[in-house]
Amino acid sequence: MTESAPLDEAIRTALLSVSTATLTTVLLKKGLRNVWLRGTAPLAPGQGRKVGRAFTLRFVPAREDLATPASWASPISTRAAIEAMPEGCIAVADAMGITDAGIFGDILCARMGKRGVAGLVTDGVMRDLAGVLGTGLPVWCRGAAAPPSVAGLTFVAWQQPIACGGVAVFPNDVIVVDDDGAVVIPQALLDEVVPEAIEQEALEAWIMTEIDRGVPLPGLYPANAETKARYEAFRASRKA
Repeated sequence: MTESAPLDEAIRTALLSVSTATLTTVLLKKGLRNVWLRGTAPLAPGQGRKVGRAFTLRFVPAREDLATPASWASPISTRAAIEAMPEGCIAVADAMGITDAGIFGDILCARMGKRGVAGLVTDGVMRDLAGVLGTGLPVWCRGAAAPPSVAGLTFVAWQQPIACGGVAVFPNDVIVVDDDGAVVIPQALLDEVVPEAIEQEALEAWIMTEIDRGVPLPGLYPANAETKARYEAFRASRKA
């Protein structure tokens, strides 16, 4: 299983100022169209934006000899995986979009919170909804269901490549989540994406001030050569 690498604090802080919408635009410019994890909606309002390395978990369809309550005590179990999660990671669980079996409940989420996990992202659902909300662990998922995970899923591995919401996620990719859902930044592109995303946010903030002044959209968004020149002049004036 892949070891989890810590995320540079400067990168984490920078990405906390970048929306997932902006990240999808930047990644699109690099040819990556499939980076938004479908079905990963905030479980509760006000969860804010979270950034962390992906710690992956993989489920497969339930098989009756393996998907039993006894499996929860197995060395290969969600319980064991949680104990391997490093502080600051974002757990990303491939539940294959199954919505009639909750992958985690309040006890497991409480333990994740104690370990300093930044959040949980899954294309599946949770159980013990009131209890999960009570733990304060930020969760992005498809909703809630009462049955336990073994009613529809078998847990098989952690820290392996997975598919979550139709998107490939590898251990140590970077996950950013906010009110619009979850986006994956491939580890190999991180150093390119971060500065471009920060610049895109700055440009769009300036464009919003132009909108407030009554500037029409054609040539403003996307910016033509004249608009870019005005933006560069604005930036230069701020540095003076």
